[in-house]
This record gives sequence, structure tokens and C-alpha cells, in this order.
Amino acid sequence: MSAAAVFDAAVFGAAIFDMDGLLVDSEPLWREAEIEVFAELGLALTDEQCRQTQGKVVGEVVRMWFDRRPWAGRSVDEVAQEILDRVESLVRSRAVAMPGALAALDACEARGMRLALASSSPYRLIDAVVGRLGLHGRFAVVHSATDEVAGKPDPAVFLTTARLLGVDPGGCVVFEDAPAGVAAAKAAGMACVAVPERPVLDPSRFEAADVTLDSLEALDDAVFARLGDQAT
Repeated sequence: MSAAAVFDAAVFGAAIFDMDGLLVDSEPLWREAEIEVFAELGLALTDEQCRQTQGKVVGEVVRMWFDRRPWAGRSVDEVAQEILDRVESLVRSRAVAMPGALAALDACEARGMRLALASSSPYRLIDAVVGRLGLHGRFAVVHSATDEVAGKPDPAVFLTTARLLGVDPGGCVVFEDAPAGVAAAKAAGMACVAVPERPVLDPSRFEAADVTLDSLEALDDAVFARLGDQAT
């Protein structure tokens, strides 16, 4: 029996993709924007400090830093909007697809899986990325964690996406690059393929994933077979 046949016999009906750092190489752009905006407020963040909050909703990130090191003159909402403005501008001018991202969408569709995008970014950034990468019409569902009470690692964004797809959570495979996203996927009861940004500074934060790949370019029949075997 082929690897694809093993997977086709399993329970998965949907593939849910994160966006930033998974489909599009935008995490460096987020860090650039955050470091610049927070510096204007007298808060000198390092690249590593910004990495620690990857996958979280921007408003939650700004609130976290405000609670730790309060500033004056601008509200949390104003700072979050300024970061979003800068990221959107950078995405529209500089963002590129991650290696293997478009092929991964094709591979999941070829196995009869419905595609969804579930991101911590607001819809304005999702629209910017979808347009930049030419992905209009590829996803049956596009959902933002900004519509939820809590962002990742809370599972709400994935559970809502599964409901909108009409697929049981256990029938979904989530593709994620951030520890918060991996935790959210597993809390939702979904299979998870982690594709961490390299270098991986703390591999233990990805141990909950069912499969960990160096890149989406490594998504092949063997990976699908492994997911199918674990499901059965």
C-alpha cells in the first residue's frame, strides 16, 4: 500500500494552515516593526524577545509589554495599530512565500483535504498576504483569532475554523511554526505538523507536535503516512 493510500484511509478531512512564518516569511517583518515601534516608546526589545511572542495576537503582545514596562503618551490600542500599519506596509512590499508553502497547499488538496487559514493576524494583514502570494480562492475558510476572546495558545481559533469547515476537530491537521500555535492545535484535539523557524532555540517547545519538519519542502508521502498511522 502506498503512503498516500494509508493517509487517504485515515480520518483527516481538513488542513488548517497558520500564516505568519508558515506560509509567508513575515516573522522577520513583525520583529522589525515591533522593535522599531517599541524603541520609540523607550522599550528596547531584542530579536529573541520578539520571537518569544510569535503566534500571539498583536494586542496581547502590546498589553503584555505595557504591563511589564508601562509607557506614557500612547494607548495600547494605538501602539498595536501602529505596529500593524508598519507590518502591512512591509508585507505588501517585501513578503515572500516560505519554501514549500504553495506545494504544501497542493499536496493537501490532492489528498482530498479542505484548506483553511487560521491566523493570529487581523484580516487586513491576512488580505495583504493572500494578495501578495496570489492565494485568493485557495481557502474554504479564512479565520482570524482577533474574532476570538483569546488568541493562541487558546484553541478557540482552530475550533471555530473546524466548525466553519464542517469538520470534526479530530479530522483536522494543523500546520504551525510557533509554539503557541502548536499548543493551540493540540488543545483543540487536532493533529499538528510543526515547522519551526530556524535555528530552533528551544526544541522542547515543539515536542507536542505529531510531526516536526525543517521546512514545508519536506512534506511528502512519508509525512502523510505517519499522520495516518498515528490517527489509526
